[in-house]
Amino acid sequence: MKKTIAMRNKGFVHVYTGEGKGKTTAAIGLAVRTAGAGLDVFFAQFLKGRQTSELAILKRLSDRIIVRRFGGCGFIRNGGNEFDISEVEKGMQAAYEAIASGLYSLVILDEINLAVFTGLLEVGDVLTLLNARPEKTTIVLTGRYAPKEIIDSADLVTDMKEIKHYFHDGFPARLGIEM
Repeated sequence: MKKTIAMRNKGFVHVYTGEGKGKTTAAIGLAVRTAGAGLDVFFAQFLKGRQTSELAILKRLSDRIIVRRFGGCGFIRNGGNEFDISEVEKGMQAAYEAIASGLYSLVILDEINLAVFTGLLEVGDVLTLLNARPEKTTIVLTGRYAPKEIIDSADLVTDMKEIKHYFHDGFPARLGIEM
């Protein structure tokens, strides 16, 4: 019985990656589930500054889910600029502090894989962060192009694969669905 309880309290590393839609949405669903269980969540969004609808509901859950955003509103190209680099550094510092605090059962690093892919962050820095987590903390890393080293270090990896998307038929992002 004690082993079962200990296993239920163990934290894991999740990676949600791939070309398909749903990585951030899955992470938000897990955040809501965790908060619903009375546990605390730290949700850091890298490379995102544009307002999206999920922020409104997460704000209403702010007694359990802390959201911090690190990024602008545009696309990152060629390693970004000084602002992008500064924002990623701030995000990593906040993530280290959240993990070190031991306050959060779940830490979500949304689009961190893309920060690595665009050259704003070294994969080794992410692995160091993962190694610093308390045993009871689950960490979720989202974003396309998850590096092999992160995939290898994870306990759970989900690859969102796009089969078909109405965006390719000219439909723009819709309020409440994509934004």
